Amino acid sequence: MFTTGQWTFAAFFFVAFIIATYFAYGKDKALHQKVYKGSYKILLAFLLFIALLFVIKVMMKH
Repeated sequence: MFTTGQWTFAAFFFVAFIIATYFAYGKDKALHQKVYKGSYKILLAFLLFIALLFVIKVMMKH
């Protein structure tokens, strides 16, 4: 389905993207810790909400 060249390009692109993301985040790490303090609570609430919806779906099925 894919040629060897396409797989090679995808692998290099993936590695380059991860490296670029790491360096971009590393520069802004201090700023992110100050500006987005407590954002994990919002993520946790969102995940709990999704889990609640799943539980309701399973209970309504029976």
